[in-house]
Amino acid sequence: MATSATRRRGSTLEAAILDAAWDELTEVGYTALTMEGVAARARTSRAVLYRRWPNRPELVVAAVRHHTEVTPLGVPDTGSLRGDLLALLRHMSVRVGEAAGIFSFLIADYFHEAGLPPAVLRERAIAGSQGEMSLILERAVARGEISPGRLSPRIRSLPVDLVRHDLIMNQQPVPDEALVEIVDRIFLPLVSGS
Repeated sequence: MATSATRRRGSTLEAAILDAAWDELTEVGYTALTMEGVAARARTSRAVLYRRWPNRPELVVAAVRHHTEVTPLGVPDTGSLRGDLLALLRHMSVRVGEAAGIFSFLIADYFHEAGLPPAVLRERAIAGSQGEMSLILERAVARGEISPGRLSPRIRSLPVDLVRHDLIMNQQPVPDEALVEIVDRIFLPLVSGS
């Protein structure tokens, strides 16, 4: 007896589309990505895509956000600020390093097509590590390792921003010695005052 295909709906359909968009993005790149290609890969119609996302930039942002949500970094708890930071940055380097090439081209093309600055893309699509950084810093403050008065918004985001910059510019994971330098020679002296 033949079984009939089950029609996907709601979050199941959306996840399938976003997975297809991510796969298409990593395979063909942003410039060659089309709504038709994503629809075909997801085994659905373009109309289904356009009902959820009005254009390619919106679909790509949703796909990047979905990918980071289904593969979260996690917040390490090693018992020290230095250990937590190195664990987070190492994990971020490996995970985001897989897609760094995509982000470098995505930022330029997204800016051109959507007319929005790269910071908007970062906030909408790949800002998750800032929440993890905040939790790490809150724990360090609670342990008495750092003073909250030394944590301006720019300083809070500095380690993640430096790693993200290296990932995009070099399109490969950041070497461990660079991660150690970011933590030991740049960030910790800023927040500890030494």
